[in-house]
Amino acid sequence: MASAVESVIRSVVTKGIQGVAAFNRVRMDKAADHPFLTGIHTPMHEELTLTDLKVTGEIPVQLAGRYVRIGPNPYRPDPRGHHWFIGDGMVHGIRLTGGKAEWYRNRYIRSQVLEAVGGPKAAPGPRRTQRDGVNTNVVQIGGKITAIVEAGSSPVVLDDNLETVAYTDFGGTLTAPFTAHPHFDPLTNDFHAITYDGTTPDKVWYVRLSSEGQVVRQVEVPVAHGPSIHECAITKNYVLIFDLPVTFSMASLIGGQGFPYRWNPDHQARVGLLPRDGGAEDVIWCDVDPCYVFHIANSYEDADGKVICDSAVYETMFSEGPEGPNGKPVGFERWTIDPAARTVTRKTIDATAQEFPRPDERFFGQDYRYAWTIGLPEGGDAAFLNAQPLYRHDLKTGQRQVHDFGPDRVPGEFVFVPRADDAPEGEGWMIGYVIDTANETTDLVFLDAADIAKPPVACVHIPHRVPPGFHGNWLPDLG
Repeated sequence: MASAVESVIRSVVTKGIQGVAAFNRVRMDKAADHPFLTGIHTPMHEELTLTDLKVTGEIPVQLAGRYVRIGPNPYRPDPRGHHWFIGDGMVHGIRLTGGKAEWYRNRYIRSQVLEAVGGPKAAPGPRRTQRDGVNTNVVQIGGKITAIVEAGSSPVVLDDNLETVAYTDFGGTLTAPFTAHPHFDPLTNDFHAITYDGTTPDKVWYVRLSSEGQVVRQVEVPVAHGPSIHECAITKNYVLIFDLPVTFSMASLIGGQGFPYRWNPDHQARVGLLPRDGGAEDVIWCDVDPCYVFHIANSYEDADGKVICDSAVYETMFSEGPEGPNGKPVGFERWTIDPAARTVTRKTIDATAQEFPRPDERFFGQDYRYAWTIGLPEGGDAAFLNAQPLYRHDLKTGQRQVHDFGPDRVPGEFVFVPRADDAPEGEGWMIGYVIDTANETTDLVFLDAADIAKPPVACVHIPHRVPPGFHGNWLPDLG
C-alpha cells in the first residue's frame, strides 16, 4: 500500500505528464481525417427508440431477451490523439420475444467524461479513475446487464431498456480494476478475469466473482512494463494470463496519444498458468514466440494435463501507427501449453486472417468442437471496410464453412445462441449486426449455426448505420 507521501508525489507527477500530453495533443491537426471517425465509423448523434422494425424471414420464437452490442461513439469527435479504443461508449440493442422484434434502442453510457464535453448527465456510482468511459463489452453479471471495459474504469449497470443506472464496484467487493472479458464457467457458475490498470505497470490482477456478482477472490500478480491484457482463458485447474509484448508507452502518452500502448520487442512474450486457488508464486510461466492475442475461442486441459488454447493471433500489434489496431494477423491457432516442460507449441488451424472467435459458451473451459470467427479484410484494412466472411470451424474434422454476406456488407462479431439450454453443442443460431454500406442501414442477422452457408434465417432491419463496435452478446430474459 502506497504511503500518503508516495500518493502525493505520484499525483503531482501524473498531473505534470498529463499537462505535457495535453499540450502536445492540441498542437496536432484538428482538421485531419481520422479513419475511425469518418466513413463507416462516423459516430451517431441521436439516441433513438424504434418500435416499427421490418423483419425478413422468421425470428426464432424460442428467443426472449436482448441482443446488445457496445462500441465507441465519440460525442464530440476530435482526431487529435484519438484512438478507436477510447471513444465514448454507446450500446445498440434489439429486444426479441415471441418471434417479434419489439424495439431497437441506442444509448450512451453516462460517464463523467461524456458529461464534461456537453453530453448527458453522468450516472452515479463509484469510479476507480476519472477516465470512466466504458465501451467494450456487455454481459449479464449477477442478473444485471453490465457494460465493461479494461484498464481501470468501474463496470456500469444498465436497466432492461439499456439506460445507464449506475457505476458499480459489485457492492464494495471490487477493489482491483476490472476487464472487458470476464469468462463465466458453466461448470462452477462463477466468473474469472485477468485485469490491469494503465497507471500500475508492475502488477495485474486475477479477479473471481460469484454467480451473484460479488468478488470472492483477488490475487496480485507481478509483471513488468505494464502489459495490455485484453483477454484471459480458463480450464478446469487454471486461469491463463497472456503477458504479451504490447505494453504501456510513456513516449506515446507524452506525445498526446489517447491510447498509449505500443508493440514492445523487449518484452518477453509468455503465458501464465495460475492455479485457480493459487497465489502469484504458483503461476507457471511459459515463454512463447513474440505475438499478440486479443481474443480466445476456448481453452481446456487434455488427458495428459496439457492446456489447449485456441485464439486469433497477430505477429505484431500497435506497431504501425497510433489510430487503431494494426499489425499482421497470422490466423487462427491452437497453442498446446505444457505446464511440466513450461513450453508453448503453436499450430495453425487456419492461416486466413480472422478475429472475434466465439464458441458455444456452454462449453467454455471444456473440450469442444466448434468455433466461429469473422474474417478480416484482405490487405489488413485497419478501419475494417472490406468484405468479411463468417467462418465455422469444426475442430474435430478440420472442415471450415463460410458465409459470404455479399458486396457492401460489413459484419461485426457474431455470437452463438443455443436452440435450447440442453441442445447439443453448436445447435442454434449465430447472431450479429451487418452494415449495408451502400444504403447506410444495418441488419441484425440470424444464421443457422450448424450450416452458416445457408441464407439467413431472419434479418431485423435497422433504418440507419450502426457504427462498427466491439462486442455483442445475447442477454436472455431471466427469472
